[in-house]
Amino acid sequence: MKTICGFAAFAVLSVMQISSAQAERAVEPEAPQQLKVTVDRAKVVRLDRAADTVIVGNPMIVDATIQDSRTIVLTGRSYGVTNLIVLDSLGEPIMDETLIVQTHEENVVRIYRRASRETLACSPVCERTLTIGDNAEQFDAVRTQIENRNATSEPKQ
Repeated sequence: MKTICGFAAFAVLSVMQISSAQAERAVEPEAPQQLKVTVDRAKVVRLDRAADTVIVGNPMIVDATIQDSRTIVLTGRSYGVTNLIVLDSLGEPIMDETLIVQTHEENVVRIYRRASRETLACSPVCERTLTIGDNAEQFDAVRTQIENRNATSEPKQ
């Protein structure tokens, strides 16, 4: 009989601890909203009501394009953290969120040679890619190749 009573007391104590932990969490301040965007990719954000004003804290990190009054397209431009504020026509906030622009990790290989880094996009063959943070010489070489390739496809005047 002692075992059953001991088990019952343990169960009651455990429930009390869980209820206490839930009560503590209930009074903690709510974590700020965060929206994650991948660098060089677009993300569609739908709004609950029509927007009048869109403010991006640092447009060098993320670009916001208004598709229509209830749709915003965010494009990650550089790694970092900024914020997005959307106001309605009365100046009331619709959205006020932290934006985190992060790197893409799928199908990517990074090669480190001491402090120098080179990034390859592998899907399925690995090719050099233009990635912020890579060795400047490597970055410039890839950028030049991309610009030269794109110039060959432009119509001649």
